Amino acid sequence: MGYLLGILMTLLVAFGSIAAAADLNSAAGAPASAPPAGLNSSLSNRERAQQLVATAINLTDSARAVNMLWQATKIDPTYEESYIYLALYYNSRSQFDRVVQVYQQLVKYAPNETSAWLNIGEAYMSFSPPRFEAALPYYRKAFELDPKSPFAALRLGEIYAQENNRAEALKYLRLAGAAGAKDPEVAAQAEKIMRQIGS
Repeated sequence: MGYLLGILMTLLVAFGSIAAAADLNSAAGAPASAPPAGLNSSLSNRERAQQLVATAINLTDSARAVNMLWQATKIDPTYEESYIYLALYYNSRSQFDRVVQVYQQLVKYAPNETSAWLNIGEAYMSFSPPRFEAALPYYRKAFELDPKSPFAALRLGEIYAQENNRAEALKYLRLAGAAGAKDPEVAAQAEKIMRQIGS
């Protein structure tokens, strides 16, 4: 499981009833057509989306909960929490293609959200075997948005190392390694990969 998605998995405590519920095969992600009873139509779109998410994460019916989360993305496509819970749900079931789909929808509406680009890359890295080539453009975009991101630099270096592009790998791994005080775990991983490729 990817680094960022691993961190986000800690949110599953609040999302446990959905993650522990029955499999979602029949609820493949189409949002429900009607809002749930009690959804106040006088609220702003953001408030309505927040209300749907709050209701969804307390349900034990996973199909209904996921439908509500998808509906929240339709009501307010920029409300990131809806996407996070959807991604957590799909990630907990190793449905990485669905995690990609969730974050690809988010970046349509929030193209400057670095974490969304990173999470698409992480979803591709979570496949077995990892889909390095598919992940690469998403890490590039994340790094373009945040050139000081040690994690984006680490992943770029790791992918270039896998592609036997030593010069590019070292360039990014050195950037990631320089972030020791900011993110010692990322720096240690970068140092390890540099040793492996003979830096």
